[in-house]
Amino acid sequence: MGHDHDHDHTHGANKKALMISFIIITVYMIIEVFGGFITNSLALLSDAGHMLGDSISLGVGILAFTLGERVANYSKTYGYKRFEILAAVFNGVTLVIIALYIFYEAYQRFSDPPEVASTGMLIIATFGLLVNILVAWILMRGGDTEENLNLRAAYLHVLGDLLGSVGAVGAALLIMFFNWGWADPLASVIVAALVLVSGWRVTKDAIHVLMEGTPKNVDLDDIIKTMENVQGVLGIHDLHVWSITSGQNALSCHAVVDGNLTIHESQILLQSVEHELGHKGIGHVTIQMENEDHSHEDSLMCQIDHGTLSHDHDD
Repeated sequence: MGHDHDHDHTHGANKKALMISFIIITVYMIIEVFGGFITNSLALLSDAGHMLGDSISLGVGILAFTLGERVANYSKTYGYKRFEILAAVFNGVTLVIIALYIFYEAYQRFSDPPEVASTGMLIIATFGLLVNILVAWILMRGGDTEENLNLRAAYLHVLGDLLGSVGAVGAALLIMFFNWGWADPLASVIVAALVLVSGWRVTKDAIHVLMEGTPKNVDLDDIIKTMENVQGVLGIHDLHVWSITSGQNALSCHAVVDGNLTIHESQILLQSVEHELGHKGIGHVTIQMENEDHSHEDSLMCQIDHGTLSHDHDD
């Protein structure tokens, strides 16, 4: 129960941080779009493009958290928590697309640098930088940017934006003092490269969750050892560990136990295993107990035997 309460508390904090950030970013994004057109700055427009991406990603993130609050039903027995992961995929792909578009625009401008109203660009970019610092601070302090993929995706959007603003400020200063017109598209390219990397990482992590991959914060060898060290457990097989959503890990397996155990003793054994796994970050545990006579395929994960897995892991 304590684990669920902590998760609900974190969930509420994440949602609140997203909502405040969404309002701030959306308002300033509209200002920056107008500013970009007025000053004819690609660095400003690319920064506004990032902000639009931020605004969408924060909005999708809020929607995902809201949908994730819906209770489990016969149709969705795990509830709607996976919406958060789908939102992270969407945000990651959006980041990649925005970065590629900026590369294309910058290429056009390198060959023919246009006139840029550098003073107006500097003022708007500086305000943009301050807005991004504020929003990044809100997300970092108010939410879980380490474990929650949905929030991390939104946070990376904002960090990319913050770098965009730094680039736009730098470009404006170079144009003002040295008349280097190429500084505007160059700033855009540097930021686009960083945004591309962030987008790729978030997308990859989210797809790993959708593919039921082993959570990154779970050491499978340690989990096996922990379960087998519980007195009464003779062996483990058909083991699966996955994430339902960020911060909610699940495990299912078959545990071979002494066939002479009473029902009461089996329950105590099961509680011991669940307790140990709770300390390892596994909140949802499903264990099928069976004695040594029970016929089963003697393998850890359907086709991989225990020894092979450990050996490969050590390599």
